[in-house]
Amino acid sequence: MARIATARRPVRIPMRNRINEEITFRKLEVLLAYMEAGNLAKAAEALDVSAVSVHRALHSLEEGMRCALFRHEGRSLIPTEAAHVLAEIAGEVIKTMSDGIRATREAAGYSADHLKIGSLYSLTIRTVPEVVMGIKLRRPELQPELVLGSNADLLFKLKQGAIDAALMAVPEPDPEVESIALFEDEIHFAAPAESAYARQASVDLHACRDEAFVSLSEGFVTFQGFVEAFRIAGFTPKVVMKTGDIFSLMNLVSGGVGYALLPGRVRDMLPHKVTLIPLSPQYRLRQRIGLSFLRRRERDPNLLALAAVCRLAMRERQG
Repeated sequence: MARIATARRPVRIPMRNRINEEITFRKLEVLLAYMEAGNLAKAAEALDVSAVSVHRALHSLEEGMRCALFRHEGRSLIPTEAAHVLAEIAGEVIKTMSDGIRATREAAGYSADHLKIGSLYSLTIRTVPEVVMGIKLRRPELQPELVLGSNADLLFKLKQGAIDAALMAVPEPDPEVESIALFEDEIHFAAPAESAYARQASVDLHACRDEAFVSLSEGFVTFQGFVEAFRIAGFTPKVVMKTGDIFSLMNLVSGGVGYALLPGRVRDMLPHKVTLIPLSPQYRLRQRIGLSFLRRRERDPNLLALAAVCRLAMRERQG
C-alpha cells in the first residue's frame, strides 16, 4: 500500500535545552580563533576584525555561559578549563552546522560540488567543450556532468530538477524558466558532398518535392525547423527515416539515405562527406541558442559562474 507523504512536524525544543541568546555561532568562531591564536591581536587578524571586537565577543560569551571562561593576567586572557571544554564542543558544533548547511543547499540544488549541464547533441562539437573548460578554470572544485537530449527532454528535466541548467534552443516564454541568449544559428540544406546540390549557392525547397529526406525525431528544435521550412514550401516531404541524434542523421545523409535540414554549427563534423548549403531566402530559419535554468535558482553561485563562462565564450568566439 502506498504511503502518503506528510509534512514533517516541527522539532519541539524542551525549555531546559533553550540556549542563551548571547551564545551565537559567530562568538563560538571567535572563541576558536582566540584559542588557536593565543592573543587578541592575532585572533583579530585571522577574523579580519578589531581586537576590541574579539574581546567584546569573548566577554559576551562568558555572560551567556554564566561562568568564567578566562582569567586575567595583566592584559592577557588565560583560558580556563571551562574554555577548553567549550572550544572542543564548539568545534564539533560548527562543523556539524557547516555540514548541515551544505547538505541543505545541495538538497535544494544550490552550490553543490556537482553541476549537471544539459545540452543538445549538436552543441557538443564546440560550445560544450568551451563551456566545460571555462567552468573548470573558474570553479576547479566543481565537477560538471553532461546530460544530452532533445530540447523537449532537456526542458522537462530542467523543470523536474534532474539537471541544473541546459544549453539548448531558447524555449517559449515560461514563468519558471530564465534564459540567456548566446548566439543564433541558421538552418541549412544538408546533402552528400558529391551531390549536385552541393555545388549550388542556395537550395529552393520547392524544387525538392520528389527527394527523400531523413530527420530528427519530434522534440528536437531542428525537427521543428524542418517542419516549418516545408510548411513554407507548401508540401509534406517524403521522410524515409527518423533518428534520435544529429550525428546519426549526418551519417544517414553522407550515406545517401536522404537529404536533411541541419543547423550550421555541425558543418565541421563531416566536412568531406556532408555539405551544408544555404536555403533560398524565403525558407531561411534561425535558431536562438542559449543557457536556460530555473528562475528560482538565478542567484545560485554555480549557475552565476556558468552564465559568466557562457557569455565569455561567446564574446571570445565573436572576436
